[in-house]
Amino acid sequence: MTIRLLVVDDDPLVRAGLSFMLGGAEDLEIVGEGSDGSDVPALVARLAPDVVLMDIRMPKVDGLTATEELRRRPDAPEVVVLTTFHADEQVLRALRAGAAGFVLKDTPPAEIVTAVRRVAAGDPVLSPAVTRQLMSHVADGAGAATGSRFPRRAAAAGKVAGLAEREREVAVAVGRGHSNAEIAAALYMSVPTVKTHVSRILAKLGFNNRVQIALLVHDAGLLDEDPPS
Repeated sequence: MTIRLLVVDDDPLVRAGLSFMLGGAEDLEIVGEGSDGSDVPALVARLAPDVVLMDIRMPKVDGLTATEELRRRPDAPEVVVLTTFHADEQVLRALRAGAAGFVLKDTPPAEIVTAVRRVAAGDPVLSPAVTRQLMSHVADGAGAATGSRFPRRAAAAGKVAGLAEREREVAVAVGRGHSNAEIAAALYMSVPTVKTHVSRILAKLGFNNRVQIALLVHDAGLLDEDPPS
């Protein structure tokens, strides 16, 4: 299957470089380029990409706003945000909006290709270590500084309360960065059953991907609990 990719960045040199690097992969097709978030709706409607590689900082409509608007659309493409930061509140906002992950602009080309492939296959582009780093940033950064951490925890706990017990266990395992196979082994269920639980969790919560589940269980304080032995 050929993955249709749209590249959005306000720097023409970055766009050219990404298109050159990614266009060499046999299973990737660069279907278009955009220079601002304001270009995204029309380009997506016309080109129907599978994945949008989106810069965060752009002059008119930034990548965060563009991502939020795009992910509200039915059958929206997956979004991977481009950033120069390892842990940044803006990246967290993009992930909460439904972005499938992020890659650093200095990431080696082969890894960016792998990231696009994974996102197209439905897997978020965040390793467990990066997920933990981002969630730690939530705890230590803006939420704690503004005093909004506890209202956020109460709201998250309310959402988690709507999950069945088994779904809650799976959600916590996702939050710990475990793969479907690892969750299946730990909870004594099959991988297809884990996938079914994850799909139900996403549907119940109105989420787009596993990263949002991980952030929710973190906000709810569930990762503070000791993991099962």
